[in-house]
Amino acid sequence: MSEQGQEKSKTALPENAYKELGPGEAYVPIISQETGVPEVTRRSVIFGLLMIVIFSAAASYIALKLGQGIETAIPISILAVGFSALARRKSLLIENVNILAIGATSGIVVGGSVFVMPAIFMLGLDKGHSPMETFLQIFLVPFLGAVLGVLFLIPFRKYFTHEMHGKLPFPEGTATTEILVAGEKGGNQAKVLVYSLGLGIVLDYMALAMKAWSDTFTTASVSAMDYFTQKVKGVFAMNTSAAVLGLGVIIGLKYASIIMAGSLLSYFVLIPLFGYVSPNYASASYDSIFFGIKNSAGAIVFPGVRNIGIGGIFAAGVISIIKMAPVIKQALSQVLSQLFKKHEGSEKVSSRLDLDIKMTTVFGLAIALAVAIFVYFRLVVVSGEANATVISLLSLVLTFLIVFLFSAVSAWAVAMISVTPISGMTLTTLIIAAVTLAALGLKGGPGMLAILLIGGVVCTALSMSGSLVTQFKIGHWLGSTPKTIQWSNIYGSALASLTVTGVIMLFARVYGYGTPTPEHLTPLPAPQAGAMAAVANAFMGGQDVPWMLYGVGAIIAVVVSMLGVSALAFALGMYLPIELNSPILLGAIVGWMIQKSSKEEKVSKARNDKAILIASGFIAGGALAGVFDGITKMLLSEAFGMNADKFGFSTWVPGLFTEGFRNWVGLFVFLALSAFLYWDANKAKPEEE
Repeated sequence: MSEQGQEKSKTALPENAYKELGPGEAYVPIISQETGVPEVTRRSVIFGLLMIVIFSAAASYIALKLGQGIETAIPISILAVGFSALARRKSLLIENVNILAIGATSGIVVGGSVFVMPAIFMLGLDKGHSPMETFLQIFLVPFLGAVLGVLFLIPFRKYFTHEMHGKLPFPEGTATTEILVAGEKGGNQAKVLVYSLGLGIVLDYMALAMKAWSDTFTTASVSAMDYFTQKVKGVFAMNTSAAVLGLGVIIGLKYASIIMAGSLLSYFVLIPLFGYVSPNYASASYDSIFFGIKNSAGAIVFPGVRNIGIGGIFAAGVISIIKMAPVIKQALSQVLSQLFKKHEGSEKVSSRLDLDIKMTTVFGLAIALAVAIFVYFRLVVVSGEANATVISLLSLVLTFLIVFLFSAVSAWAVAMISVTPISGMTLTTLIIAAVTLAALGLKGGPGMLAILLIGGVVCTALSMSGSLVTQFKIGHWLGSTPKTIQWSNIYGSALASLTVTGVIMLFARVYGYGTPTPEHLTPLPAPQAGAMAAVANAFMGGQDVPWMLYGVGAIIAVVVSMLGVSALAFALGMYLPIELNSPILLGAIVGWMIQKSSKEEKVSKARNDKAILIASGFIAGGALAGVFDGITKMLLSEAFGMNADKFGFSTWVPGLFTEGFRNWVGLFVFLALSAFLYWDANKAKPEEE
C-alpha cells in the first residue's frame, strides 16, 4: 500500500460529509485516488466470506428463535477493523468496506429467507420432496431475491448518494462509517467481542447440548407454584440464554417493555381467561392453550391464544405501511422521475467513484432472473395445474412489479430512519398474490407454495435494498467503487443463501418450527414465518381459520397503536412464548442500569458502548451455540445412533442433575451472567482526546 494511501486512511471525514452541499460544491471522499488503491484483496474476500458463514448462522438462529433480526453490519465492521489492526499491515478503509459488502449479505439473506421459508415446513409443503429438492427450493428464493434487489437499486444509487447528500441522515450508515474511520478504537472493540462471543458459546452450549442446567427457568417446575400452574394456568418462564440477554441490551428498555407487555397479556390474562371461561380449555395445560389444543392425530381442534398475536402482527404491518405513506409517496415519485429522466450513465464514466455495473449487464441479468423464476414456477411449483403458464407469467409479473415499487420505499425508509416495514410489505405481497392466483383457480399445496415463494423473493429483495443503500452511502463517504460493492453483494448472496438454507433445514430436522409436536416438543417459534404460513393457509389451504382470534389481535394492535405504542413489538410479545421475552426485559434493565451508572456523560457513554459490544458478543456466541447444538444432536442421531435426550449431565449424573436442580442452576447462571455484564461494562473508561 502506498504511503499516500496510508495517510489518507487515517484522515477524518471531510467537514461537509453530513452537510448539504452548496452551489458548485463537491464532496471528496477520504480515499479519492483513481488507481493503485487496494480494495478487493485476497484478505478482504476471505475474511468477508468467513463473516458470511458466522453471521448467517447466528442471525438465522436469533430470527427463528426470537423473531428479531440482528444487525450484522456494525459487528462485522468492528471485527474488520480489529482484524486489520492485528494483521501485519493495516487495511485501507475501502478494503474494510469490501469485507462489509460481502459479510453483510448474511443479515440481508436472513431477513428475506428466515422470515418466510420456514413456513414451508410449518405447512408440510416439504412432504414428498427429497432433501435436495427442498434445499434447492429454499436456496433459490433468497438468492434470486437478493440479486434482484441489487439490480433494481443500481439506477437509483447516484440519487441516494449524490443528489440527496446531507438531506438524508442514514443513521446506521453514519454509525458504521464512524466505526470504520476510528480504526485503532475498533481493534480494542474487537477484543471485547471475541471474549464475550466465546463466553456466550460456552455457557449456552453447556445448557443446550450438555444439559448442565436448564436453558429455561419456569415456575411450572417449582412444586410450591402447582396451584397457579394447574388451576390458574398462570406460569412465568425465562430463557437463560446469553443470546437473549444480549438482545435485551441492544433492544433497550422501551421496546423490551412493550414486548414483555404483550407476553403478560397473553400469559396472565388471556390464557387464564380461556381456561376459566371455556370448558374446551379448562382441562388443558397452559402450553396447550397458548399453542392450540390438538387431537390424537395431531390436528389442532381448538386454536391457541398465539393466533391473537398473528392477527396483531398482520395489523401492525399494515399500520406501519399506512404510517409511512408520506415516505412511500416520496419514494415512488423519485422512482418515476428517475424512470423518465435522461440516463446520465449513457456517457462514459471517467471516475471509479461513479462506476456501476453496466446497464446492459443489469438488463441482461434481470432477463436471466425473469427466465429462471418463470421456468422454476412453470416446471416445479405449478406443473400439472390448469393455466400453469398463465399462473407462472402472472407470478413473475407480480414479483417484478412489487419489488420495483417497494425497493425504493425500503431504501428510502432505511436512509431516513434505518427501519423499513419489510414484514408488513411481505404480508401485503402474500395477500395480493393469494387473491390474484386464487382467482385463477390455484389452491392447496401448490397455491400456498407459490405465494410463499413470491413473498420470499420480494422479502429478500427489499432486505437487500435497505442494506445496499446504506453500503452505497458508506462507500460514497469513504471512497469505494460502487461496482465493487454491487458485485460483492451478488457473490456474497450465493454463499449466504447456502448457509441460511442449511441452517433452516438443520433446525427443521432437529427442533421443528411453530407448534410443538411429538417429534419436536420445543420447536423454534419463527413468528414471522408463522404469520406467513397462517396467511397462506387461510387463502389457499381451505381449512378453518380462527378469524375471530385474528380479528381480536388486529383490534388490539389498532388500540395499542392509538395509544402511541409500537403495535408490532406488542404483537410479537403476544405471539412469542413468555420465556423468550422476559429475559429480554431483564437484559434491557441491565443495560439501563449501565447507562445510569455514572452522572458523567463521557463515562456513561463509554460504559454503554462497551455493554453493547459485550451484548453483541453474547448474541453471536449464544446463536452459534444453538447451531453447534443442532449439529451435535444430528451427529449423535445419524452417526452414532444415540438419542440426544440421553446425552449430557442430566443422564450421566441423574441423582444430582434433576429437573428441579437444573431449573434453579439455570436461573443462577443467567443472573450471574447479568452481573458480569454490568461489572465488565462499568470498567470502561472514556478515551483520552
